[in-house]
Formats: sequence, C-alpha cells, structure tokens
Amino acid sequence: MAVIIKYVVERNGVEKMTFSSKKEADNYDKMLDVADQLTLMIKHAEPKMNEQQAENLGFYLSSQRNALQQVLKGQEFDASMIEEEE
Repeated sequence: MAVIIKYVVERNGVEKMTFSSKKEADNYDKMLDVADQLTLMIKHAEPKMNEQQAENLGFYLSSQRNALQQVLKGQEFDASMIEEEE
C-alpha cells in the first residue's frame, strides 16, 4: 500500500483544490487571498458589478498576476502573457 500526501486548500469550510506539493498549494492559497482583496477593491468600481461578477473578475486578475504586473509597469499587453488554466 502506498502513502500519498495531499495538500488541500480550503476556504470557509469548502475544499477548493488539492495538490501534491506544498508549494503549489501555498501558491494557490496566496492567489485566493489576492483574489479576495481584488474583489473588495472591484466592488468600489464604476459601473457597479454584482457579487458574482466582482468575485469572477477578482479571481481572474489574481490568476493572471504576472501579466497584470507587467501591464501595470507600463508594458504593452500581449495575449501571450495570459496563463491558460490547467
């Protein structure tokens, strides 16, 4: 019998994702933290979005953190910057 270690990212009692490495789990957890903060920020934007739209946009921007950072630094956007979901 094999022993398999799994790292589970959980939010508010809900399992979000399971990983085989601690580093991947920590990175995903950090992305969720950033998404939460972006969602709070987006809720103050005009035009107003509903809760689900703000959460979706916050999650998307967080998942595209590298591309967003480059654009905020003044680099021109290129579609190749977008990280595809696995």
